[in-house]
Amino acid sequence: MPDLDLDAETNAIWHLLLDANKATEEQLTEIYEEHQRTGKAFTAVLYNYGIVTEDDLMTMIAENLGTEVVKLKEIDISKDIIKKVSAATARMYGVIPVREEFDTLFVAARDPMNFRMIDELHYVVGMDCRVLVAKPNEIEAGLDHFYPEKADSVKDVLQEMEGADLHSITEADSDDAASLEAMASNAPIVRFVDVILYQAVKDQASDVHFEPFGDEFRIRYRIDGALYEMAPPPKHLAVPVISRVKVLSGLNIAERRLPQDGRIELRIGGRPIDLRVSTLPTRYGESVVLRVLDREVVALDLENLGMDQQLLRGVRGVIERPNGIFVVTGPTGSGKTTTLYSCLKEVNDPQDKLLTAEDPVEYNIEGIIQVPVKESVGMTFARALRAFLRQDPDIIMLGEVRDLETARMAIQASLTGHFVLSTLHTNDAPGAVTRLIDMGVEPFLISSTLIAVLSQRLIRRVCKNCRVEYEPEDAELTLMNLTRDDIGGRKFSYGKGCEVCSNTGYKGRLGLYEFMFVSRAIREQINKRQPTSVIREKAVQEGMVSMRLNGVKAIMDGITTVEEVVKYTS
Repeated sequence: MPDLDLDAETNAIWHLLLDANKATEEQLTEIYEEHQRTGKAFTAVLYNYGIVTEDDLMTMIAENLGTEVVKLKEIDISKDIIKKVSAATARMYGVIPVREEFDTLFVAARDPMNFRMIDELHYVVGMDCRVLVAKPNEIEAGLDHFYPEKADSVKDVLQEMEGADLHSITEADSDDAASLEAMASNAPIVRFVDVILYQAVKDQASDVHFEPFGDEFRIRYRIDGALYEMAPPPKHLAVPVISRVKVLSGLNIAERRLPQDGRIELRIGGRPIDLRVSTLPTRYGESVVLRVLDREVVALDLENLGMDQQLLRGVRGVIERPNGIFVVTGPTGSGKTTTLYSCLKEVNDPQDKLLTAEDPVEYNIEGIIQVPVKESVGMTFARALRAFLRQDPDIIMLGEVRDLETARMAIQASLTGHFVLSTLHTNDAPGAVTRLIDMGVEPFLISSTLIAVLSQRLIRRVCKNCRVEYEPEDAELTLMNLTRDDIGGRKFSYGKGCEVCSNTGYKGRLGLYEFMFVSRAIREQINKRQPTSVIREKAVQEGMVSMRLNGVKAIMDGITTVEEVVKYTS
């Protein structure tokens, strides 16, 4: 079998088809590569190739498991059976209870060959479970019908846990791997973590933070760039909850002295969700952060990034060039990667070869060769870029220019006829030039290759559902360097808080941009090693609109608040 990174379900189906002589390894490898290239489900590509029909595959899986295929549309499932599995559990595991026989619950599973899921379900439900096979689309329809979107909340689960004796769970030997795994497999803990993850995806959180302290255990979601704390669980749940996350992400559950990185792949609401997991040992236990990567939340399209038409034309004019360097700057979490992906999708053409080096690869884009950077094994951005130049590319994306070697390689690629996109961590667009010079890049190389710099921030939008207009006070105008004449009688807006925005007054985010085109005059400033302030002054003279001014416009249009613009712009 080829050395492919197959998930458990694909691996099981792969061997099932081989054993039944339905396909050869060469055919399955080709199908897997098509699945990776297009992003379509492995089974969907199987059906398209005519290797097997969906009905035949369902029958093969059922026979292999010693179970049966059920047609959910034709079965009358009682409410009592549905209540055997909570909404959060059903959606998290992709199962629908069908019937009960002799204290065994029979469930139709979206992923029937996931044996770990069935084992966990036994603990969560509190009774023996046997799997049945059903078509995935029927299971999704059943979940929508039997378990509407309003699932169990974290607060509900915590209230249920108050009546359970969980102290005995946490009193086990927390340094023993077997004890830790037993804690993590306890039904209330499994269900609690499932609900936290489900709620995070439902609320479109970008990160989930598990933070143990001396006298409390905090869990916080980052939504629209701001952190919100959920109802705090008891302190003694910190170890089992964090152990559960480590089990899900395949980390060493007994290693609590060193940082670890892992990954969790889930299907929630019928769509794949990728969670990047990072642990950090602290004085009071391990702090864990989950980065939520949900492809359906991120719209990889320049039209959807909130740029005005003039800026959009400027960016498109840059990325259509045959060579040169385009840099996107901003702090972590400002949307730089999303902007780069959107640019790549815009110029993705079968006539061009596109290569990316990323740490990590966050979203798959059809037709683009994406290479993960792994510094631990020596696969750096510079090394990846050096290899790229032997692959005859037209367009190259580097996740980040981190050092002089990478910067020089990017410039070399540009000078030899390639277009390069990358990111830098700077506060504004002109600062990118100073940053490159500080790295050790010669100014004449920067001026001859850098085409443009786009600096950006993400600020929160006022919730449309509870938006209220008001007359701005003089103090607010002074803070923004505005006068009454400047605003021309227009009112400002804020969100008073409602259910739609979880009483925060904000819903969604907006990009603030600062676009500097490297003109002949700015090239001269670069060659003279002029400071950032001088380059900025020249860029403004040539028409660059600062992020602060773009923020003022957003305030006057009622899209955001003074507080947000002041917080993220200077």
